[in-house]
Order: sequence, then structure tokens, then C-alpha cells
Amino acid sequence: MHPKKHLSFNALKKAISSHLCRIEDPRQKGKVFYSLYDCVMSAFAMMYLQDPSLLAFQRRIQDRIQRNNVNTIFGVHDIPKDSQLRNVLDELSPEAIAPIFTKFLSNLQRGKHLADYQILDGKYLIPIDGSEYFSSEKIHCPNCLYKKHKKGKLRYSHQILQATIVHPDKRHVLPLSPEPIQNSDGTNKQDCEINAAKRLIAKIRKTHPKLPIIIGGDGLYSKQPFIDDLKAANMSFILVAKPTDHKILFEWVKDMFDLDAGEQLTVTDKKGREHQYRWVNDVPLNGSKDADQINFFEYRLINNGKATYRNSWVTDMTIDNNNIVMLVKAGRARWKIENETFNTLKNNGYHLEHNFGHGQNNLSMIFFVINLLAFYVHQILDLTDPLYQKVRYTKFTSRKEFWNQLRCTIRILIFPHWQSLMQFIWDPEKGIPP
Repeated sequence: MHPKKHLSFNALKKAISSHLCRIEDPRQKGKVFYSLYDCVMSAFAMMYLQDPSLLAFQRRIQDRIQRNNVNTIFGVHDIPKDSQLRNVLDELSPEAIAPIFTKFLSNLQRGKHLADYQILDGKYLIPIDGSEYFSSEKIHCPNCLYKKHKKGKLRYSHQILQATIVHPDKRHVLPLSPEPIQNSDGTNKQDCEINAAKRLIAKIRKTHPKLPIIIGGDGLYSKQPFIDDLKAANMSFILVAKPTDHKILFEWVKDMFDLDAGEQLTVTDKKGREHQYRWVNDVPLNGSKDADQINFFEYRLINNGKATYRNSWVTDMTIDNNNIVMLVKAGRARWKIENETFNTLKNNGYHLEHNFGHGQNNLSMIFFVINLLAFYVHQILDLTDPLYQKVRYTKFTSRKEFWNQLRCTIRILIFPHWQSLMQFIWDPEKGIPP
């Protein structure tokens, strides 16, 4: 019952470790007590085990018996104090960690797991969405976005734009390196989601030059300038198009159906619900002379004679009876980045909105990236590791119960490695495996 070597916890940890060892530490060598490696891996251990107080507990264990699980499981040589950890991470660029996400995806591709995410002629669906993970009226840094309230108070925040590989029929999601939505020194104009999206698209294409990609997004993105950016990056798209944002487009669609030039399909499922699909190919996105020609589709779910869901999208892919159902599923799968990624990080143990430390440079974003990296490792193990799957789903009814047990166990016992901890949780009567 072993995962593929390159997808095991040890292999993923090694991928992180190897990359961290290649990052140049700008501090003077003679004045460094805690290495950059130890600081990042300590933060990763804290996020991985979903325990903000992990390092303090393990330091006490180290003081008592000269051993600790942060060392044996995560390879940390010296556990940094909280203030020192924050000072070191505050100076680390999030871009320095980004290649680890690419390495994980490469390992999944090597293990033939990535191919399972292909849809619509072998493309990968990558929805993008923004989210806020920090806000305060007092704590802030030069990178914070800010908004002035009517009473004159300033509200500071940190936001990110996340891209995630998803499949409409799969619960596991594969996050790519996030793009911060943040202000830069020396600029008066605030950053925004659409500008972050343009940067993110360029980075994704540079990192994955040959990957066939469908970008998914809400109505913010279904405007011609961004669609032109996607075309320039050789990316397909499925973007929400609302009547209020695309009046001329919807007039075209209405005219096409009035002329009986549109297509439609109705499917009744086993529950008696009607799934109504309508589409039109080759219509202008807007009323300008150089308007992009796009393909339009809409979907309605009818339950007991009432429409319980309705939405519409634009795409560059030609629509027909064979792909309309999957196109709608792909369009609706955009919610996965909110539910399976942001909601999980915020409400299921990852403490995403907990202020681990803000700093004056990169600390807030670095903690977010490391948290996302821990989430990614969990997703990979949940997808590929038989022992992890057996322990998680056979012995425990909830994610919370599973991680509570792990946290309690490593506070009283020392394990030589992650696999040993998993084996012990599965069958504690056999003792701690070597």
C-alpha cells in the first residue's frame, strides 16, 4: 500500500526542500542562526498540520528529550522563534516559492494523474477567481489595498487571484501559484483583479508553454480586452456573460433565435428535472467595429416548473450537440475554486484568515502561499496515496477529526517519518513503525 514514489509525502517534501536549498539567502552568513530553509519548512509544517501553535509545542518537546517531530517529519534542524521566523519570511519573495507548484504538477503528470483532468478535446479547465484573505483598519503594510469609508476610516486588505486546475466531475483541485492583488511602492494607482489576471495569464503560459488550457471566469472577464489577451496566449475560454453587461450580444442572440438560427437541447434527468441548453455560434461580443466573434450558450435548470438556476457564457470553442453538456458543466465548475479552494482554506482547518503575522514586505502573502502549498500536498495525497486514503476515510468521519487526531498524537509521541505516523494512526497496537 504505497503511493508512487514521486507522489509520496517524502517525495513532495523533498521537492520543497530541494527548491528551498537553491534559494539564495541575502543575509550575511556569519549572522544567520536560523536558515531560510528552517524558517520556510517550519511554517510549512505549521500549515500542513493545521496547528498555529505547532512550533511552540515541538520546541518544548525538543527541550525535554532533544528530539521533535518538526525535525523527524519535516527535516527542520532548528525550530525558529515566532518573531525570527516572521522576520525572515517577510523578506522572501513569493515568486521564489512559485516553482514548487510547477514541480508538483509535473509529478502528477508523470504519474498519469493529470491526464484524468482533461476535457473538451484534451484541454485543462483552469478557473480564476479573486479572494480577500486579510483585512484590518489598523494593521497594514505598503502592499495593502485600501478603501476609504464614508466616515473617513481606511480599511486595509490583502487579496489574491487564484488559478486552479479542476474537472467538473472530480472533487480534487490542483492549485497553481497565486498572483497577489497588491499595491507597489511608488505607484498611486491601486492594483485590481483584472490587471492581476493579465499578469497571471502571462505567467501561466510562460510556465506551461504547451499545456492546452481553458480559462474559466465570472462576468468581470468576458470583456474584449481580456479575451484578446487570452487569444494572444493561445488559451481557450468559458466566461460568464450577463445580459446587463452584454446588451448588444443578447440582442444578437435573440435575433438569431427569432430567425430560427439558434440551437437548443432539452434533457430530462431521473429526478424529472429539465436541463435546457441553448446556443449560437459566431456572434459579435459587442457592438464595436472590431468586435470579437464568439460563441454563446446558456443553460436553465427547471424543477417542478420553476427555473432554479440560469446562467450564460461565451467561449471560443464551436458549440454542438456533442459538447454543449460538458461546456455547461465546465462553466458551472467555476464554483469549485470558491468552494473547494477558498472555502476549504477559510473554514476547514487551514486558518487562512488568521493573522499569522503581517510584516512590512511579503509576510502576509508568503503565509498565504505556504498555506496553499500545504493544501496542495493534502490534495495530492488524498488523490494518490492509498494509506492516506485508508486512514482518512476508514477511521475518521470528518477532516476535522482526522487532523485533531494527528495533532494530538505528535504532541506526545515522536515519529521517524510521515509514513510511520500514518501507519501508527491506522493500527496503534503495533506501536510506532521504524
